[in-house]
Amino acid sequence: MILLLFSPRIKANSEIVESQASSLGIQAFLDRSRAYTKEVFPDLDFNTVFQSGIQGKLNISGLTGRILSLLGDELKTGISGIIAVLIVIILHSVLKAVVENLSNTNAGQIAYFVEYLAIVSVITANFSEILLVVKTAIQELINFMHLFIPILITLMFTSGGLASSSGLGAIMIFAINIIGNVIEMLLIPLIMCATVLGIVNSFSDKTQIAGLAKFMKSSVLWILGILLTIFVCSLTLQGTLSSSVDGVTSKTAKAAISNFIPFVGKIMGDTLDTVIGCANILKNTFGVIGVLIILGIAVLPIIKITIMWFLLRLTACVCETIADGKIVKLLADISDSYKMLFGILVSCSIMFVIGITIVMRMTNIAA
Repeated sequence: MILLLFSPRIKANSEIVESQASSLGIQAFLDRSRAYTKEVFPDLDFNTVFQSGIQGKLNISGLTGRILSLLGDELKTGISGIIAVLIVIILHSVLKAVVENLSNTNAGQIAYFVEYLAIVSVITANFSEILLVVKTAIQELINFMHLFIPILITLMFTSGGLASSSGLGAIMIFAINIIGNVIEMLLIPLIMCATVLGIVNSFSDKTQIAGLAKFMKSSVLWILGILLTIFVCSLTLQGTLSSSVDGVTSKTAKAAISNFIPFVGKIMGDTLDTVIGCANILKNTFGVIGVLIILGIAVLPIIKITIMWFLLRLTACVCETIADGKIVKLLADISDSYKMLFGILVSCSIMFVIGITIVMRMTNIAA
């Protein structure tokens, strides 16, 4: 009996949500966003996820299995690349032992240089590929946020965040552009320079530039930390101040409608609450979709970087007993560069997820 009494209202709320989604062009957004995740999550239908999220029945359990599958595939690819490096190192160790028995120093140096160049060629080829993947992923994240933020801010406005939405959109767009430019024009070149310096430093005992390479890598970490702190603090402060104003404005508007409009004021006030509540449902579901798309863009590059970092570290540890110390140091330096790329991509993704989460929570508090 209770279900029958409330079913018309539930149906009406669902119709309001669908009407709002249609008027804001969310369907077109979901269709365009498919291009960002079709490689990583080919079976994920965002329309189905969106509809289930509106109904409070969000189910994304299949994503874990897909991520594990990607992890297995990338691990096989990474192992095949590392095997080539191991073969070169083992051949050099055998050749070095033979040359030392023959007491031929010049031949030993030539063998070392040939081995070093072979290892550098293999490692730098993989590093260049990963570097391109990271740059592409960051650019896709920025392009997606430019597409995503205007709709999210509009949903924020319709759910009662009048003061919050007025300044927050500009702050987020400005911050995202700044972050993208700093990463592309400063951080990635710093990592490339540090990697080259590490390769040169390991090549000869006469060249000592390890301190400069270490300084560049530590600078990347500091800049990332500063960017993340400024981004989160700016959104949090803006959200805290604006949500308070929105909460007072929303309550004042409801009281004015309920008390000053004769006969139907109470009904209109309740209707306003319903519309704002439906807009909040729509906004929060839309925010979850945004987080999933960010995951779809970033997860594959993150897996690639993690696997290469782990395999290079493992190779450096295994080869300590048979390889030259400079070769081991080279592997360790390149693995540190992978760690820097990992930090850049993860920090960028986390910044955007935090921004979306702050917006999702903001008008919920205000309401």
